[in-house]
Amino acid sequence: MRQLHLNLFIHGRGHHEAAWRHPNASPLPLEDITYYVEMAQRAERGLFDSIFFADQLALGPDVAQAPRTWLEPVTTLAALAMATTHIGLIATCSTTYTEPYNLARQYATIDHISRGRAGWNIVTSWLATAAGNFGDAPPLDHAARYAHAEEYMQVVSGLWDSWGPDAVLDDREQGAYARDDRIRPIDFKGEYYQVQGPLNLPRGPQGRPVFVQAGSSETGKRFAARHAEAVFTAQMEKATARDFHAELKALAAGEGRAPDQVLVLPGLSPVIAGTEAEAERIMRELNDLSDPEVGRKRLSGRFGGHDFSHLPLDKPLSPEDFPDPETVQAARSRTEVIIGLVRRERPTLRQLLGYLAGARGHYVTAGTPERVADLIEDWFTDGAADGFNLMPPVLPGMLDLFIEQVVPVLQRRGLFRTEYTATTLRGHYGLAPPPTRWA
Repeated sequence: MRQLHLNLFIHGRGHHEAAWRHPNASPLPLEDITYYVEMAQRAERGLFDSIFFADQLALGPDVAQAPRTWLEPVTTLAALAMATTHIGLIATCSTTYTEPYNLARQYATIDHISRGRAGWNIVTSWLATAAGNFGDAPPLDHAARYAHAEEYMQVVSGLWDSWGPDAVLDDREQGAYARDDRIRPIDFKGEYYQVQGPLNLPRGPQGRPVFVQAGSSETGKRFAARHAEAVFTAQMEKATARDFHAELKALAAGEGRAPDQVLVLPGLSPVIAGTEAEAERIMRELNDLSDPEVGRKRLSGRFGGHDFSHLPLDKPLSPEDFPDPETVQAARSRTEVIIGLVRRERPTLRQLLGYLAGARGHYVTAGTPERVADLIEDWFTDGAADGFNLMPPVLPGMLDLFIEQVVPVLQRRGLFRTEYTATTLRGHYGLAPPPTRWA
C-alpha cells in the first residue's frame, strides 16, 4: 500500500510569525544547538522521513520585532547527524552565492557523516539584500539565476560522480588506498563555471544527496522536473495542489523521468487541540500576538520591496493592489500564490497578513487530531500530495501533539510507517540510485 512521506520543516520557534512570543514555545535560544537536536530527535521518534532547514543570506528588516537569525544550516546538519540515526537531513544552500566545488564537498561530507541521509534544497537566492552581501548590485534577475543554476547542476553532479563506487581500496597490506583509474576529473567548461575536478572526497553513501526544490514558478517547475526528487510547495487549497501535483508529474515524465521519482510535499501548518473550539482559540491567540506592520514589511519583501504602506488594513484587496508577478524578481512562485488567494477570496490586508503570519502562504488549518488526519488522507488519496512538509505553528508543542495524536491515526489507517525500514534518505523516499558514469 502506498504510504505518505512526512518532512519536518524546523523554523525558529515555530512557523507562526508570533510563535517566538507564545508561552508554549521553546525557551532555548535559537543559537543553541540543543534546540535543534531536540527537534530532530522528536521527529525521528515520530518516524518522519526527514527534517529541513531553510536559509537566507541576509538579515531581515524586521529583526527588531521578530527573531530573524539562525545557525548556518549545512553546519547544523553535521551536528544533527551525530545526534540521530535514521532521519533524513536536508538543508538549503544557494547556487548563486556558493562555489559549486565547495557545495559538493560540504554535502558529500554530510552524506558520509550521516551514513547516507543528506539532502540539498536547491535555491537561487532572490533577496536583494543578499546580493549586497556578496558584492552583487543589482542582483541577478529571475531568468539569469535559473540559467546559472542549470549549469551549476551539471558541475556538482559531475563532481559527486567523479569517484567510482569501488574507487577506495584502503588496502593497508598492499599499500593501495585508491584505484586512480576509478577517479576522473570532470573538466567542465561552461558559460558561468570552469571546474576541473575530481572532488577530493570519495563518493557518498547515496551517490549524491537527494535533490529538493521549492520553486513553483513556470521556470521553477521546469527546473524541478529536470532535477528535483522532492518538491516543497506552498498551496492554499486542495484543487490548486492537485493541479500542481499533476502538472509536475507530467513535466517530469516529459523529461524522461519516472513520475514516482519526484515527490510533491505541500506545506501544512496545523493548530491541533482536543476540540475545534480550542484549536480556533489557539489560532486567535497566536494572531493576536502578531504585529500587522511586521507582516506588511514581510509582504513588501515577498514582492521585491514593493511599497504597500498606502493600503488600509481593513479594505478588501484586489489583484490590482499588487505588482504583476512577471515583473517581480524575488520568489515569484509565492507572489503568484498570494495574488491567487486575493483573486479568489478578496480578503482585507489585515486578513491576508493574518493568514500569511501562520505559515507565509502555506496551508494553515486548525482542528482536532482526527480532522487533521482526515485532511492529510484526503489530499494524499485524491492526488494532491505524496506527503507533507509539516510546519508546526509553535515548536515544540504542536510538533509533539502531531506525533502523539495525529501520527497514530495515520498509522491505524495504513497511511504511514510504524518503523523505519531504510537507513538512508533515498531509501525513506523510495528513490532509485542516481545515474552514474560508472554503471
